[in-house]
Amino acid sequence: MDMKATSGKKLGLKEKYRQMTRGLEWEPSYQKKDDIYPFMEYEGIKIHDWDKWEDPFRLTMDSYWKYQAEKERKLYAIIDAYAQNNGHLNVTDARYLNAIKLFLTGISPLEYMAHRGFAMAGRAFPGAGPRVACLMQSLDEIRHAQTQIHALSNYNKYYNGFHDFSHMLQRVWYLSVPRSFFDDAVTAGPFEFMVAIGFSFEYVLTNLLFVPFVSGAAYNGDMGTMTFGFSAQSDEARHMTLGLEIIKFILEQDPDNVPIVQRWIDKWTWRGYRVLTLVGMMMDYMLPKRIMSWKEAWEVYFEQNGGALFKDLARYGIRPPKWLDQIAFDKDHISHQAWGTFYQYGAAADFHTWSPTDDELDWLSKKYPESFDKYYRPRLEYLREQAEQGNRFYNTTLPQLCQVCQIPMVFTEPGDPTKTCYREVDYQGEKFHFCSDGCKHIFEDEPEKYKQAWLPVQQIYQGNCFPEGTDPTVEGFEPLAKVLEYYHINFGRDNLDFDGSEDQKNFATWRGMATTNE
Repeated sequence: MDMKATSGKKLGLKEKYRQMTRGLEWEPSYQKKDDIYPFMEYEGIKIHDWDKWEDPFRLTMDSYWKYQAEKERKLYAIIDAYAQNNGHLNVTDARYLNAIKLFLTGISPLEYMAHRGFAMAGRAFPGAGPRVACLMQSLDEIRHAQTQIHALSNYNKYYNGFHDFSHMLQRVWYLSVPRSFFDDAVTAGPFEFMVAIGFSFEYVLTNLLFVPFVSGAAYNGDMGTMTFGFSAQSDEARHMTLGLEIIKFILEQDPDNVPIVQRWIDKWTWRGYRVLTLVGMMMDYMLPKRIMSWKEAWEVYFEQNGGALFKDLARYGIRPPKWLDQIAFDKDHISHQAWGTFYQYGAAADFHTWSPTDDELDWLSKKYPESFDKYYRPRLEYLREQAEQGNRFYNTTLPQLCQVCQIPMVFTEPGDPTKTCYREVDYQGEKFHFCSDGCKHIFEDEPEKYKQAWLPVQQIYQGNCFPEGTDPTVEGFEPLAKVLEYYHINFGRDNLDFDGSEDQKNFATWRGMATTNE
């Protein structure tokens, strides 16, 4: 039977928020609370009063739906207009689309993994306030994945390499880098997940991903990508606030939480920094029209903004993350080292690479005056000369991978960019390899977790990256061809050099038809 609403004064925003968050809490009567929330103990975090949680946005679910629905209407109106007007022909250069391929395959699926992670963390927390906040962020993350996939699906109609991103995420060698980052986070406890993703990534590092990427899209005429980026920015502001709130909440609850949180900040800042190597490469090499260098972005969004943040957290006993001295040195080098790796392994990737033009080399020289001309420009010019002579270099070997970050061992020693950094640990009769002191330290802290890492190169050598039914003993067997078949990468269409590629030819033809009367 219908219940009549009782008359009374309309609730204010603060009271409404309390009723729709704290008012949803209940005390169990026939189950133990420890059995309902089994993950609250084993990480060692102590929470004494969940009601101390404060949500600065005081957002309730009914207002959330209205707010997001309005954003969706505006977003899809622009995306539809962009597609109907052949907006893909307005980008600066078809080379730019390879940055979009990297984003679709390496970042968009992580939004879905974040959706799952926040849903799991919210289920684990006894407090109603953080449960509701995690629910809304979980919904945000799946929305981000959907809008990104919808916006970028337009490019799949015209260009190669956009066709099977979800399949590739679980298999392709370089995609194990971002995937393992989130696999690591979602297999941690709920508090560590919140520090890893809610704080270290969303608050400390997310601007290094989204601001340069969305600005780069705008600079290069990609209105579809720019629009979903702007549509997500208000969500990201809320996510950053949630990340800051959760870490302050944990630190204020008990002084015993401080060393645990500090260890997580050290770990996840380093892990996130390693993943952002792909973003640095995109900024410095893959945007035809560049906005800023990776070095400049790091100095603005981490050293300046992050420096102020850690000064604020010092009152809780938190210091800046470890290995910042190495990062400060590496900002001159990692994007160049990453591009050199993808250039030589371009036959096993899902996107094209190329030799930078003289103007682009000059731009890099200007942005990296102390390192680029000395260490990297001569190498790039030599590789370009070889390509022009018909000797385009492709490396046919398989690189050694770091056991933790899963990046090929291409980074150099702190302070010496001429020497490859190599660390190793013997554990339970096995030898494990690392690209840095940071990754080695992370392994030594949790060896049982990281010894289980699914490393693509080892899996290829073990014969686990071939299509079902493959017989590697047959005469004339070509391992790379079978690995690419397993990846769903079309050799010669999705990869190799951009010059002479189908994407380059099609873009030039279609752009010519759109801008001339012929």
